[in-house]
Amino acid sequence: MSMSFDQYMRDMVQPMRDELTSLGIRELRSPEDVEGALPTAKGTTLVVVNSVCGCAAGQCRPGVAKALQHDLTPDHLFTVFAGQDKEATATAREYFAPYPPSSPSIALMKDGELVHFIERHQIEDRSAEEIAADLTGAFDRFCR
Repeated sequence: MSMSFDQYMRDMVQPMRDELTSLGIRELRSPEDVEGALPTAKGTTLVVVNSVCGCAAGQCRPGVAKALQHDLTPDHLFTVFAGQDKEATATAREYFAPYPPSSPSIALMKDGELVHFIERHQIEDRSAEEIAADLTGAFDRFCR
């Protein structure tokens, strides 16, 4: 019995999902999930646009994990998965203007407004430690 491509992709991306959800980050899988979470979130909100892309996402997820060990962290933690939950990702990206879509990427919002954004090009050539340092600097500025 052969596995369908969709099942193969689900099996392949599940560990990438788990890498973030195991940190307490809640997946937003539909536009309704996004609309129910982002505009009404009080305080600070981290949104990780997860991605299959090995080079960039391979450092993004560990960078987020390191950053979340910091003393100050956002009040709310969410993730959308680009290329997998397409509609949810498109809806989340509406909150990241003026930045163009990029994945992976990381947004920090305060009371529904974007205050810090890390684009793919700022992830792909950096180590997890550098990404974590960028995030913790933003946490120190906005999560007080």
